[in-house]
Amino acid sequence: MVEKTALLGVVSVALGMVLSPGPNMMYLVSRSIGQGRRAGIVSLGGVAAGFLVYLVGANLGLAVLFAAVPELLTALRITGALYLLWLAWNTAKPGGVSVFTVREVPHDSPRRLFVMGLATNLLNPKIAILYVSVIPQFIDLDKGDVLLQGAVLGGSQILVAVSVNLSIVLAAGAVAGFFERRPSWLRLQRIAMGGLLGVLAITLALSGIPSTGDGGAAGG
Repeated sequence: MVEKTALLGVVSVALGMVLSPGPNMMYLVSRSIGQGRRAGIVSLGGVAAGFLVYLVGANLGLAVLFAAVPELLTALRITGALYLLWLAWNTAKPGGVSVFTVREVPHDSPRRLFVMGLATNLLNPKIAILYVSVIPQFIDLDKGDVLLQGAVLGGSQILVAVSVNLSIVLAAGAVAGFFERRPSWLRLQRIAMGGLLGVLAITLALSGIPSTGDGGAAGG
C-alpha cells in the first residue's frame, strides 16, 4: 500500500512541476489565449492522454526492473533530484520568458489540437524524467505491489496536473492581461516556483537515502 507521506511527496512534486514553465503549459496557454478556452480544453485532453501513456508504459517496465535490480532506485533518485535542481534554476533565473505572453497561433481543428497536445506531452523531457526518475523514488518495495504503487502515485500526479492545467486554461486570458500589466509579479512567481523546486530536490535527495536494512525507495 502507498504511504501517505509518499503520496504527499508526489503531489508536492507534481504541483511544483506543473506550476513551473514547460512545453505543456506553453502550449495550453498559447492555445487558450489564441484560439479560446474550448481549444485549450481539447488540447488538455491530448496532454492527459500523454500522461496515461507514460503511466502505463513506465509502471509496466519499472515494476519488472525494480524487482530485479532494486539498487537502480538510488541512481534514479539522484537523477531526479539533479533534474529538479536544473528545473529550479531555469525557472528562477533572470531573463525568463513568460508563458503568458500573447502570441499569434493558427486555428486548428479539435482533432489536430488533441494530437498536438498528446505529442507535446509525449515529447516533453520534463514529464519523461518525472515518470522515469522522480515518481519511482517514492515506491517502497516493502509496501506491497510495485505496479499498484506506481499506478496510485502516477494517478495522483495526473490528477494534480490536469486540475491545475484546467484552471490555467480557463484563466489564461485574464492571467495574461494581469502579468502584462505587472511584470514584477511574474518575476516573483518564477523565483517562488524555482525555490520550491529547489527545496523539493534537496528533500528528495536526502530522504531517498535508504537506512541500514531498508531496501525500499524514498517514501517517507
